[in-house]
Amino acid sequence: MNVTEFMETHYRHYNARETLATARAYKKFLEVDQGKMLVSLAGAMSTAEIGISLAEMIRQDKVHAISCTAANLEEDLFNLFAHNEYRIIENWRALSVQDEVELKASGFNRVTDTCIPETVMRHMQSRLTKYWIEQGKKGQGLFAYEYFYKLLDEPDLVQHYQIPPEHSWVLAAKQKNLPIVSPGTEDSTLGNMFTARVMDGTVRNHAALKSGTEQLEMLANWYQKACRESPIGFFQIGGGIAGDFAVCVVPLLIQDLGKPVKLWEFYAQISDAVTSYGGYSGAVPNEKITWTKLAASTPKYMIQSDATIVAPLIFAYVLGQ
Repeated sequence: MNVTEFMETHYRHYNARETLATARAYKKFLEVDQGKMLVSLAGAMSTAEIGISLAEMIRQDKVHAISCTAANLEEDLFNLFAHNEYRIIENWRALSVQDEVELKASGFNRVTDTCIPETVMRHMQSRLTKYWIEQGKKGQGLFAYEYFYKLLDEPDLVQHYQIPPEHSWVLAAKQKNLPIVSPGTEDSTLGNMFTARVMDGTVRNHAALKSGTEQLEMLANWYQKACRESPIGFFQIGGGIAGDFAVCVVPLLIQDLGKPVKLWEFYAQISDAVTSYGGYSGAVPNEKITWTKLAASTPKYMIQSDATIVAPLIFAYVLGQ
């Protein structure tokens, strides 16, 4: 029994039923409605190796744009270059303060059960710094993902791959030339390193890295063009800035620019956040109606579960696996 058959057989109620309904709707939106999909990534999905399933979705034209935290952008490449040096902590809930101190002393940064070696962060910084310096001197900024695409063009970097390259979603996105926005770039390891290099004078100025508002403009321009050709859907993993930043391009265009664009025509979210007062991650999809993001008629799905479990299942279903 394949994944699709398993879900069709067993996923009949509660969050399981919602997961199957979302997978069916995603597939229909692409194949019947001829839509395009933006996927947003919050949390540490790249360290959870979402690239194994997401990269294939990108290669098969099931994803057409990405909005992600800068940590997800960089951590996909950390995994590509240093996977074999990662350390898995199976009993991570039982770690003591001293255990954490020892991990730090050993050069590891922990994300739940996965410890990322500091060495890969320094390796990437050393390679990126030359591009930061170059663009700073030119006074021409690049988007964070454009720097990463440059990095992946370096032929000697292939020798450092420690996972099959087809498991890297950033590499798949580069091959498809997908636009990637990573709002809040400063909230990432390499964002911190870039800032440090500006502060110590290595990089001439902050203008070498394009700002969040420039990223928003880029995505809004992509949306204007794309929605003239196809309905555009939004598949959100987690909450936070990666989701809310990208979904806001529609009210920006309609309310602030007066452009007659269509609203998002499909919306689904996987989140383990409970519905709360004032919180975005747990907000029900209908709340987006008053913000000119979704219409009353927009198909809406909300799966309250662990995205590391649910997202690969949905992607497998969409891929017909």
